[in-house]
Amino acid sequence: MSGKSHSLPIRVYYEDTDAGGIVFYANYLKFAERGRTEFLRAEGYEQKDLKDREGVLFVVRRIEAEYHKFAELDDVLTVVTEAADVRNSSFAMKQSIFRDTVLLFDMTVTLVCINLKGRPVRVPDHLKQAIAA
Repeated sequence: MSGKSHSLPIRVYYEDTDAGGIVFYANYLKFAERGRTEFLRAEGYEQKDLKDREGVLFVVRRIEAEYHKFAELDDVLTVVTEAADVRNSSFAMKQSIFRDTVLLFDMTVTLVCINLKGRPVRVPDHLKQAIAA
């Protein structure tokens, strides 16, 4: 099942780069995390509210990532996040990071919905419908 998508612009700052002047590899995962957070926010869901009101959190279970090209200081990147494969207690998101139209990085992340005790629970139906529509 393929769902909605969201785009987030991110500028590369000095703190994002390594000694070689390119974006440190782990920072692409940080950019992707911001993209997922803003995807949910655009659908009307704040992660803090989901925790406080519904007692659910999302944790990363699996990531498949591929680095294609590197980004440098001052590049403006676009993180594209798309919901995919929404299930009962988990869902996958496909994410790509571009500089203009050049694909730099892409990944699929599987998130599991857990309760405050760390046990898997169903993704709330209203959230499932919002991201899968």
